[in-house]
Amino acid sequence: MSSYKELLSQIELLRQQAESQRKAEIANVVADIRAKMQQYGINLSDLGFARRGSRSKGTRVAAKYRNPSTGDTWTGRGKMPRWLQSEVSAGKRREDFLIG
Repeated sequence: MSSYKELLSQIELLRQQAESQRKAEIANVVADIRAKMQQYGINLSDLGFARRGSRSKGTRVAAKYRNPSTGDTWTGRGKMPRWLQSEVSAGKRREDFLIG
């Protein structure tokens, strides 16, 4: 009869073998899927995996604020830039930097 420690080492060995076998089988399946996709001209969008990008992604927004001394601009979206934060904390109003 095997001891407890021997059984634990056998379990660990079997887990390692199972993981190795799993990785090998997955690699074979992926290779088969890629070959069939290429053979039939299938792409990810045909399978419903196409990414849907944001409609606004890449859309340029006009600058709303300008730093008169450096010419730096800010659209008013996202985090307020440091130059505007320092001016506002110095007592100026945000509206003082609006572009015409």
